Amino acid sequence: MSEADSILIVKTGALGDVSRTTAILPGLSRRYPRARVTWVVAPEGRPLVEGRFDGVEACVLDVDHPEEAIEALGGERFSLVVSLDEEEVCCRVAGSVEAERFVGAHLDAKAEVVYTEDAREWFDMSLISSLGKARADELKGENSRTHPAMLASMLDIEEGRPELPLTEEEEAAAARLWEDDRLKGASVVVGLNTGAGARWPSKQLDEERTIATARELSLRSTSDVTFLVLGGPEEEERDARIHEELLAQGLHSVKGGEGNSLPEFAALVSRCDLIITSDSFCLHAAIARRTPVVAFFAPTSAAEIDLYGLGEKVASTAPDACSYRPDADNSTITPARLADAAERVLGGGSTEGA
Repeated sequence: MSEADSILIVKTGALGDVSRTTAILPGLSRRYPRARVTWVVAPEGRPLVEGRFDGVEACVLDVDHPEEAIEALGGERFSLVVSLDEEEVCCRVAGSVEAERFVGAHLDAKAEVVYTEDAREWFDMSLISSLGKARADELKGENSRTHPAMLASMLDIEEGRPELPLTEEEEAAAARLWEDDRLKGASVVVGLNTGAGARWPSKQLDEERTIATARELSLRSTSDVTFLVLGGPEEEERDARIHEELLAQGLHSVKGGEGNSLPEFAALVSRCDLIITSDSFCLHAAIARRTPVVAFFAPTSAAEIDLYGLGEKVASTAPDACSYRPDADNSTITPARLADAAERVLGGGSTEGA
């Protein structure tokens, strides 16, 4: 590649998916050291890409007005296009440019969403699988390969890991919360991010089990544990109830706030000694920021997530685990299992994913 060569990545959402896809950037950089990278991303994911990585610029896609992104790309010729979204509009944007090599999802001559042969390992497990949904679901359950490993194979690059560089201002915003005496004086700060938004109710831990997990961990700990209750804007009332009940039970609790930007949220995650989280953006922020983590999984795949030795996964053992059903049974994710894992991670005894 020459200095004029460029790479297009189309990965617009969800937020956690955008964050974990940054794992391909180091490998692309090593293989194509002078390439300029354009990343097509949804507006809400823009802060995870724009200005974060040398040589990477964001192109924002409004799915209701894709012509704006198509115009911004201007029919440019790219040396490599990496198309990782299954939606028709994203495939249309990816196909609006010329490419020496195209990898991933695209529209065929009948305007149907298909995918390239070198992307089969990933997309065979997807909603657009050429094998049909039943076989795709079986492959999801059988899979033991991580997302970064599959993407690296797809692109013929070295496997990398997600990153989320932060500015001094973003770090300072989190530091201001630590001026609270309950955090400043805490021996151990455990972030609790057990919600998961409305789309995947079975991803989240209910309020009762969240509180019970905190109580169990606090009882076991020989240190002074303070819990930082984390979540997004849609979880404000839920987080408030958890926080108030933790206080009512005599535990140390601080609300992380729901008005943080994504980088500010990641900065809060960075300052915790441990994060207990659902399979959500918080998990991927913890991985990107090298924060010890206990992550729990019910409807989604635990195997796809590489913790890089940062902690442990607690996966559902119900028959419908990894079924991608919004109502999957998550009752086997118990406070005792979560507290056991948290105790090991805090004690430095966990090497899962190393």
